[in-house]
Amino acid sequence: MVVKRGVLEANKSFITVFQRLSDIAVILCSLFLASHYLDEPWVLVHTTATILAALLFQLISEISDLYISWRGLSILKELKKTSVNWLVTVFVCFLIVDLSTLANFSQKIQIAWPLIGLFSLVVYRIILRLVISNFRSKGFNARSFVLAGGGALGQSLLSKISNNQSYGLIFEGYYDDLESHKGFDNIQRKGDLKELVVKCKQGCIDRVYITLPMRAEQRIKWLIKELADTTASVYLVPDVFTFELMHSRSDIIAGIPTISIYDSPIYGTNAIIKRIEDLVLSTIILLLITPLLIAISIAVKFTSPGPVLFKQIRYGIDGKAIKVWKFRSMTVMENGAQVIQAKKNDVRLTPIGGILRSKSLDELPQFFNVLQGKMSIVGPRPHAVAHNEEYRPIISGYMLRHKVKPGITGWAQVNGWRGETDTLEKMEKRIDHDLDYIRDWSLSFDLKIITMTIFKSFLDKSIY
Repeated sequence: MVVKRGVLEANKSFITVFQRLSDIAVILCSLFLASHYLDEPWVLVHTTATILAALLFQLISEISDLYISWRGLSILKELKKTSVNWLVTVFVCFLIVDLSTLANFSQKIQIAWPLIGLFSLVVYRIILRLVISNFRSKGFNARSFVLAGGGALGQSLLSKISNNQSYGLIFEGYYDDLESHKGFDNIQRKGDLKELVVKCKQGCIDRVYITLPMRAEQRIKWLIKELADTTASVYLVPDVFTFELMHSRSDIIAGIPTISIYDSPIYGTNAIIKRIEDLVLSTIILLLITPLLIAISIAVKFTSPGPVLFKQIRYGIDGKAIKVWKFRSMTVMENGAQVIQAKKNDVRLTPIGGILRSKSLDELPQFFNVLQGKMSIVGPRPHAVAHNEEYRPIISGYMLRHKVKPGITGWAQVNGWRGETDTLEKMEKRIDHDLDYIRDWSLSFDLKIITMTIFKSFLDKSIY
């Protein structure tokens, strides 16, 4: 493909300037639309608030790195950062205006302006992304890049970039001291690392992705030092893909860049979204099932001796012990170092225990655990402490499922990996699905699992 360098060759600087000016225009227009729609006259407080909001948004966005090159980065992350910046902006703006001697905004404006502004900022960024992606897929605003290292890491990176032409990155070969690599042909190899340095000093290369393995520490240090004397953009791709990454992200600690290997996706705004989801849905569900809860409580109490609820100690988030509530479905209440899983035709089941367990009705009291904040509606199912201690040394990554709150239902359960785990393979499959859920978590994913649970709970034959 020929790299076209035309109207967009001003690269990210042009796009950044355009975004900054567009943000100012959107902030101005959104307040104008709000006041016009609500039939409120434009007065001095509107002009002052617009200027203040524009300056605040620019300042906050500069601090939060909103105006970076988002080439190849997630649009969801860009939209989330934009939304947070805007909401913080209007909050501070309203606070300053209210504390000043200026006339206060009407309540209608304080609702309409943030909503119209948020919608406009998000929509125009989506449109801009689509337009830029279309240009880049046709070769405009493209950047050539090479790999320093032709091993598995470099091939993995190339595969991901090649599958998305909207990044506008054109592969021009790799450089490596080894003459050949399985998966790369000799045509793609342009030379050794010394030749790469020469080409970069000649200004022939836009980007260099260093994809050498960790063991090549000395070569990496030498290469980075040599490339400092060039105008090429240099990116070090950490060789961490040999690990089973769990929602990895970069961070800055005291000015030093770090990369998380095992982390939770539910932090910051995601944690707030997840908590709101749990509170709203669990409250609605509890209101709807209150008659059922009362009926089951009476049935449990009068069909077998013992308490209505069984409170079992299980591991919660970060492996901390929590008490999980269930309707008692057995004549025993095992909660020690050894817990025997329920089996088909288990003699320990109470007269109605089999029905409660097969339809997952015994789990309903856990919505109170959700209100307490100890569990979520969706998440990895909490195992008995005895089972955790049994499987954690024999299943790799087992304890990573505790990076999020345990759930009443989960991705493993709706895919059939629930009930008795009488073989190691069954537990491994359950853990695989739990970790997939944590890696791919989103609000829409949760809603999908909840929907699947509703349709599958009364059809599953694997629960005893």
